[in-house]
Amino acid sequence: MVPGAPRALFLLLLLLACAAPRASQNCLSKQQLLTTVRQLQQLLKGQEARFAEAMRSARSRLAALQSSVGRLAPDAPPASCPPLQAPLDGRKFGSKYLVDHEVHFACNPGFRLVGPGSVTCLPNGTWTAEQPGCREISECASQPCQHGGTCVEGVNQFRCLCPPGRTGARCQHQAQTAAPEGGVAGDSAFSRAPRCAQVERAQHCSCEAGFHLSGAAAGDGLCQDVNECELYGQEGRPRLCMHACVNTPGSYRCSCPSGYQTLADGKSCEDVDECAGPQHVCPRGTTCINTGGGFQCVSPECPEGSNNVSYVKTSPFQCERNPCPMDSRPCRSMPKTISFHYLSLPSNLKTPITLFRMATASAPSRSAPNSLRFGIVGGNSRGHFVMQRSDRQTGELILVQTLEGPQTLEVDVDMSEYLDRSFQANHVSKVTIFVSPYDF
Repeated sequence: MVPGAPRALFLLLLLLACAAPRASQNCLSKQQLLTTVRQLQQLLKGQEARFAEAMRSARSRLAALQSSVGRLAPDAPPASCPPLQAPLDGRKFGSKYLVDHEVHFACNPGFRLVGPGSVTCLPNGTWTAEQPGCREISECASQPCQHGGTCVEGVNQFRCLCPPGRTGARCQHQAQTAAPEGGVAGDSAFSRAPRCAQVERAQHCSCEAGFHLSGAAAGDGLCQDVNECELYGQEGRPRLCMHACVNTPGSYRCSCPSGYQTLADGKSCEDVDECAGPQHVCPRGTTCINTGGGFQCVSPECPEGSNNVSYVKTSPFQCERNPCPMDSRPCRSMPKTISFHYLSLPSNLKTPITLFRMATASAPSRSAPNSLRFGIVGGNSRGHFVMQRSDRQTGELILVQTLEGPQTLEVDVDMSEYLDRSFQANHVSKVTIFVSPYDF
């Protein structure tokens, strides 16, 4: 504002106040009013000149900036990595190849992933690892056939050719070839006289069902028991019993192992659920888990606290980490939740098969993670399992090698959550698998 401007404005206000019809005697004279008007006009001209000069200066600077920007080199395209293809016999999740973007891979049933399940695009335009591939799972690689049996590969399965005297999917059972409970072939219960009749000067003999005529057809013939267990235990014949076949005079019966009951068809075996009975079979404070032919009493415990990290049991099978101090990064890197899961499997289960799934479930007040990473982080699985993504938000624990019981396996599965490529939390599921000694 020019010098004298405050005084000119005061005079203008006074002029407006004195313009009323009944002005006070203290109002300015005509000469004073004209002087004030001229001062205001000069003030406005000065302000207009300064404003015009400021506008011209701003336009000049903008033009200079535009000119200098135009002379710069063209913008480099955003850094990206080479496109990736789905592996043969597999799938790919993710179609953006810019820096920090992830691409995930999974294999079709019957194949296992060789290489990383996820890769990330680095600022230098390369991926964090080589693209993985899918390799066919060899069912015979683990030598599943027992007692000299020969393994024959099939499509996602195998078949055992058993030697004489062995039966079962893995030749694990001994065929019943002798009479039970000390009986011998010459026992009267397993041999009897035939029924003969004279027809037109010829003698015709026959045996009861379950027996066959041996020796001469004449009077010295004998009806011997047909050992159905041995007959149907041969390769290529249908299996009579789910578990064991016991030969009886003129017939046979099926038996089931301890912990199983025979069904109404007389051939099939069904596990007895000891945990469902009215009596408590486990001590107080433990939980009963039914297994094939038996049961287990379990009582999972939370990890012991240390270094500002502690857990509290929120249910019989889950522990949650207590809130971490604001400045404790090691605490936030520990699992936020630890859950315990128990599975019961028969022996010789056909592979590959999905046993367990993990997925995120965010609270309504919490932003959902936009990236998940899955992996196996512990246990004694010895390569029997793989963890791979089934879709963008779900991971699957897959059994890729057949298991022979009885044995107990443990596998710890981790799911890490990321929001805008920033680590948020991870969750661990501890899976315990009880493998029955039987394949049913």
